[in-house]
Amino acid sequence: MARALELARRGLYTTDPNPRVGCVVVRDGQVVGEGWHERAGGPHAEVRALEAAGEGARGADVYVTLEPCNHHGRTPPCSEALVRAGVGRVVAACADPNPLGGDGGRARLEAAGIPVEMGVLAREAEALNPGFFARLRRGRPWLRLKLAASLDGRTAMASGESQWITGPAAREDVQRWRARSSAVMTGAGTVLADDPRLTARLEGLTRQPLRVVIDGHLSVPETARLFESEAPLLVITASEDAGAAERLRARGAEVLCLPAGGGGVDLEAALQHLAQREVNEVLVEAGATLAGSLLDAGLVDELIFYYAPCLLGHQARPMFHLPALARLEDRVALEVDEVRAVGGDWRVRARPAGG
Repeated sequence: MARALELARRGLYTTDPNPRVGCVVVRDGQVVGEGWHERAGGPHAEVRALEAAGEGARGADVYVTLEPCNHHGRTPPCSEALVRAGVGRVVAACADPNPLGGDGGRARLEAAGIPVEMGVLAREAEALNPGFFARLRRGRPWLRLKLAASLDGRTAMASGESQWITGPAAREDVQRWRARSSAVMTGAGTVLADDPRLTARLEGLTRQPLRVVIDGHLSVPETARLFESEAPLLVITASEDAGAAERLRARGAEVLCLPAGGGGVDLEAALQHLAQREVNEVLVEAGATLAGSLLDAGLVDELIFYYAPCLLGHQARPMFHLPALARLEDRVALEVDEVRAVGGDWRVRARPAGG
């Protein structure tokens, strides 16, 4: 199963909106076939592994990082392929949460007399596809919030100057997070201040994430660099200004108007809409207002902080705009998962405590 997970990681940047899945076929203690899912619409991991194994798959043990699918989508059910191949046993890391699977691949395999074992390295398998499981289980993508700051927690000078606090290695690392994401989200304030393109800039990419701008008043200018890329762009607003919306559509953007919530765009409704579009993982790169709103609403699943070895002082801009906290016990508690050096900076990965 560890080898199957290693294979699944090869699809980190390419399988969206499908999960990253790997498969290993073993007969008489020897690996006779391997496969992984490369991209949506292409063969699933089990099919590729069975093709590689050929007749060696008959009576073999199959290790797969996700319960074989049991529904017709762009490709036929993998459960049927395993039955036709005459495999002897299937070991799956975790259950398929997709409701289209009906009773699931496990039930279909066991009905055909093929024993199925579940739960081997399940935690690791789910960690490889957090957005896929989040979207199907709760109707909302996995939201990853990225912030770059000085050691005193400041993201920009009081003037707004922020390029660049962190070094090139940290900025390259951010590109990897963009590339694996279904969508990259920011706020209109960041567009006005930094004029980003929000594209993923890794060599060899075959897809670009959806770029999402939360723009409550449709203040994004038509001259923004967002419009210089052909990568898909979605502007989510609470404004009913049809003229402003049409100007952005004329520049190639999709504009979605949602009911206002809390004085601006209803952020939970925005994320639910993205889930309906099969968005699994969202990377948020935004200023203190949107970052604070998402955190305060309980919509952040993971935080990635890049800390540069410098100090910007108390007048510089903070990471989050949050409601005033009167007591220490009201603080936002985090659980740190990882701390590592990235070039001359430090990356800290954390989660809201109890999330």
